[in-house]
Amino acid sequence: MNSIEEIKGNRDAYIKPLTELWERSVKATHDFLSADEIAAIKEYVPQALSGVPVLVVARNEQQVMTAFLGLDGSRIEMLFVSPNERGKGIGKALIQKAVERYGAWEVTVNEQNPQAVGFYEHMGFTVYKRSDLDEQGNPYPMLYMKLPR
Repeated sequence: MNSIEEIKGNRDAYIKPLTELWERSVKATHDFLSADEIAAIKEYVPQALSGVPVLVVARNEQQVMTAFLGLDGSRIEMLFVSPNERGKGIGKALIQKAVERYGAWEVTVNEQNPQAVGFYEHMGFTVYKRSDLDEQGNPYPMLYMKLPR
């Protein structure tokens, strides 16, 4: 069984392995991004990992980090699962922890990532708003989703 823990204090030792996990996850799920786009976005991942108020990681039996989730208040800012760990309930466990422990109830998902949209719908989230652009003004349509409250 995976263990789930919040990373408290200094995150420096986590930045490189989590950035690598992010890249593997994005390459497996974000078909709409080119290699150059992924490389450009990757430059901002360490800053995002350092700056997100709550960072939670999942580890497998060998203590290898297999997924992570970032939260800012009630909003899930990031959820990435290692490609070889997808479909094993890790994302679900992280979402349940985010909702139950941290009071998360909203998430923004890239519309061009139907696997993520379907996952969040399966977890009970529904779309309440759509934007043609992402938060950086790039042409990636975003879906704003929330849990019923």
